[in-house]
Amino acid sequence: MRTPLVSVIVAFYRMRREAPRTLYSLTPEYQRGVQEGDYEVLAVENPSDAMLDKEQVERCGDNFRLIQMQKPSLSPVDAIHSAMSEARGEYVMILIDGARILSPGMLRFTLMAAKLHPKPIVAALAWHLGPKKQQESIREGYDAETEDRLLEEARWKEDGYRLFDISSLAGSCKRGWVRPLSEANCLTLKKETFRELGGFSTDFASPGGGLVNADLYQRAVNLKDGQLLILLGEGTFHQTHGGAVSGGSERAILDEMRAEYERIRGRSHEAPTPANEPIYLGMIPQNTRRFVKVGAKKSDSRKSEKTNRKVIKLLRRLVPRARRVPGAVSGLWPNESRNA
Repeated sequence: MRTPLVSVIVAFYRMRREAPRTLYSLTPEYQRGVQEGDYEVLAVENPSDAMLDKEQVERCGDNFRLIQMQKPSLSPVDAIHSAMSEARGEYVMILIDGARILSPGMLRFTLMAAKLHPKPIVAALAWHLGPKKQQESIREGYDAETEDRLLEEARWKEDGYRLFDISSLAGSCKRGWVRPLSEANCLTLKKETFRELGGFSTDFASPGGGLVNADLYQRAVNLKDGQLLILLGEGTFHQTHGGAVSGGSERAILDEMRAEYERIRGRSHEAPTPANEPIYLGMIPQNTRRFVKVGAKKSDSRKSEKTNRKVIKLLRRLVPRARRVPGAVSGLWPNESRNA
């Protein structure tokens, strides 16, 4: 059996409704520019009264496996660490929240990005399905039934980039592509880098892991010999499911998570500034272009403002000419096409 280049680890808990869409978005039929042998998908699940069906997972492809934990836990950390021990790829793509549908170029551009540096840290932005981030839209009547209709009408399986048309930026990425991210809900790095970082910290005990994913992201981008690569035009799309934050009282839950982080790290959590300037790689499909300007109005400093202006200027120049652009923004910028 061919050794996969990347092992995709997706954590599920009580997600019978959401998991089929997430898993479909990882199939070779949906992902563009990759083959089944390029990657494996390890779906890992904590015990509950609504477990996934093994056959349903494995029907997605010969490269899909379901790993079900025996010990109950409110956190996905132990489950992900268990899957990590079985991962065969040189790289690991971590999705700590299995309710997130992927865009169709995620695997292709992640593998492109990974080849650009000896110690790559590849991150993609996150969106929430619906008109606003779900902490707000749920209070205004948005629910699973509404979301099901929204997805059906979008016909996203025919073209996954349509998900951008029916989504809003998540809070962790609300400032867009050109400003620091609070975390990456789709994070890829070498398996040896994950081990070097010590994996996820087991000190975080909040439901869903609290800010454990944000903590890993911050430690990863702070590696002096690492390189953050941010994917343009790709993302994950969160389905509402009553999760740790999106389905609950946002303020109270976030306050608890931040307090836990401060107890563990001795400082408040803030979006990290990477040790090295990020490399941007990808394409800008028509559906994503309304998000290009996000983050350009305000800056953290004069230096970042100058950098942001340069990137935004470059993006604005390239976007109308995307079909003719053979180069990249600090990387590769493939020609835009339906089959890209």
